[in-house]
Amino acid sequence: MNAELEISRPQVHAEQWRDDTAPYRKTSLGHSLWQAFNTLTLLVLVWYLMYCSLSVSYWLTLALTPLAAGCHIRAFIIFHDCTHGSFFKAAWANDVMGFVCGTLCLTPYYYWRHSHALHHASSGNLERRVNGKLMPMSLKKYTDTNGNILTLTVREYRQLSAWERLVYRIYRHPGVLFVLIPTFLFLVLHRFAPSKLGKKERYSVYGTNLAILLASLLLISNIGLGPFLLVELPIVVATSTLAVWMFYLQHQFEETYWEEKPQWNFVLAAMQGSSYYKLPGILRWFTGNIGFHHIHHLSPRIPNYYLQKCHEASELFKQTRPITLVSGMKEIFSNLWDEEQRKMVRFRHVKLLPPN
Repeated sequence: MNAELEISRPQVHAEQWRDDTAPYRKTSLGHSLWQAFNTLTLLVLVWYLMYCSLSVSYWLTLALTPLAAGCHIRAFIIFHDCTHGSFFKAAWANDVMGFVCGTLCLTPYYYWRHSHALHHASSGNLERRVNGKLMPMSLKKYTDTNGNILTLTVREYRQLSAWERLVYRIYRHPGVLFVLIPTFLFLVLHRFAPSKLGKKERYSVYGTNLAILLASLLLISNIGLGPFLLVELPIVVATSTLAVWMFYLQHQFEETYWEEKPQWNFVLAAMQGSSYYKLPGILRWFTGNIGFHHIHHLSPRIPNYYLQKCHEASELFKQTRPITLVSGMKEIFSNLWDEEQRKMVRFRHVKLLPPN
């Protein structure tokens, strides 16, 4: 293992990370209220500007879409913090704000809270992998329901049939993984409640669907179906793409962490298997500092507005080598976990291996 790789795999002691995160595992009512206000106000304003721009040029409407998507990503981060109980001190306040932001982001609150908790408990665990809803039955053995992006090892991939390899390669294609699947996920899959969910999780799906329907009908009755779709659909596609891209890069990078269950370690999965995505200030604002994902996975009770401060105050967290906008683009093509080299590799790596 080279020296550069060692930098991104720091030795972590439980006492140190707990001490370093302790001052930030708290909520600030003022911070939370201000963030909710400026996020939701800007979101509504940009949506209205997009509607007004329809009378000028649809190209102007589309030009405003990235800004609207950024507002929705920021709203999703608030929703995300609410699911961890870290945005407000009171549970009921987190639930209310989470439901509101979840409706705006087409995501049922209790359902997503449940699946996201499983993600935190299983990230980097080779025996608890997920996203099997869109996989053929022959690949179901590699999947579960914990909200991760399906990743096969080199050994597993080589054992697949030609058809299964093709399906996996299509699934991991950037156009499918970052555009088609995210849009289908937020528009369609989030509208259905799996039967094995608890009553609260199922009802959150129904309640969110009803809220989305009523809000949509209210808008359509005032501006018409055509304008509503011309504004909303580009936002949904852009937001879902950006959301899944962020989620992808938080755990899918060359030097990430995967381990079998007996050796799997929560702290190492957080520090080695969750990225530090170093973004410019404006993008940190829109993404709610979620680029400090290594800290978030260690201590999800830290609200998003304290993640950067926690990172800057700790020498431990500074050991993690960051992923930048440029280097992050290269990770699109890391598709398989090589258990021998202990890193993510591209499909072409398999062609260089001797026959089974």
